[in-house]
Amino acid sequence: MRHLMSPLDFSIEELDQLLDLAGDIERHPEKYAHACDGKKLATLFYEPSTRTRLSFEAAMINLGGNIFGFSSAASSSAAKGESVSDTIRMISCYADICAMRHPKEGAPMVASTVSSIPVINAGDGGHQHPTQTLTDLLTIRSLKGRLDNLVIGLCGDLKFGRTVHSLVRALARYQNIKFVFISPEELRIPGYIKEDVLEANHFPYKEVERIEDVMPELDILYMTRVQRERFFNEEDYIRLKDFYILNNKKMKLAKEDMIVMHPLPRVNEISVEVDKDPRAAYFRQVQYGVYVRMALILTLLEVKVC
Repeated sequence: MRHLMSPLDFSIEELDQLLDLAGDIERHPEKYAHACDGKKLATLFYEPSTRTRLSFEAAMINLGGNIFGFSSAASSSAAKGESVSDTIRMISCYADICAMRHPKEGAPMVASTVSSIPVINAGDGGHQHPTQTLTDLLTIRSLKGRLDNLVIGLCGDLKFGRTVHSLVRALARYQNIKFVFISPEELRIPGYIKEDVLEANHFPYKEVERIEDVMPELDILYMTRVQRERFFNEEDYIRLKDFYILNNKKMKLAKEDMIVMHPLPRVNEISVEVDKDPRAAYFRQVQYGVYVRMALILTLLEVKVC
């Protein structure tokens, strides 16, 4: 039995197989419509989510399976003081696989140590968001045709953004990747990411404040929102929340084949006028998220479809 706590839990070869399976699901959805008949997915979401929770549910429904769970800690026995370990032991009696989101870093890992079913980390605090990373990798490979030889700009909240941290770790396993970190000084990428992931593996990167200075060199622009829920000081959030706004004027500086990604939800950081630009990939990214989660469920449940 396997769990997914980090994108690095899969080798490059296993990751390629997973992305290949997701691509086949995209092309032949009817072939997988009953692959999980009789199987049940529990969604244990201790903090709010729209895309991640619903995409897991859509993925399992598309596979013919069933879903149940809760969408906030307040609607679970956590409100009565039940531990994560006890919750997952109980859920293991009901479900075949579970997806857990929790505000505390490491909570899904704790659950996996006592669970008798596969546990998928659906986001733990500011730490990891592996299924978003798998979604991002599938989006990049599908739209750019490769996961190497890329210049990727990551813009916005790079300090608290778990999607950014996971994506950097995942892409650092591929060849000739150059990272451009675009953020105000207060929201820069954490030092341990730079030291342990990039510098330790001799990956080139640079840090800038102005998005306009680097737009022409990017193959991918990955926008993120400034996350109010990660701030302890409301004044700091208000001061930084509109630091970057991507609009058509800035898009004119970019390559014709650059793609814009965003884990969503967006607030003000991408103007709605950009939605009409063919390089805007963030809603296609959402659809890829369903395919990759379908592939992940099949992989962890060891379901083979001929």
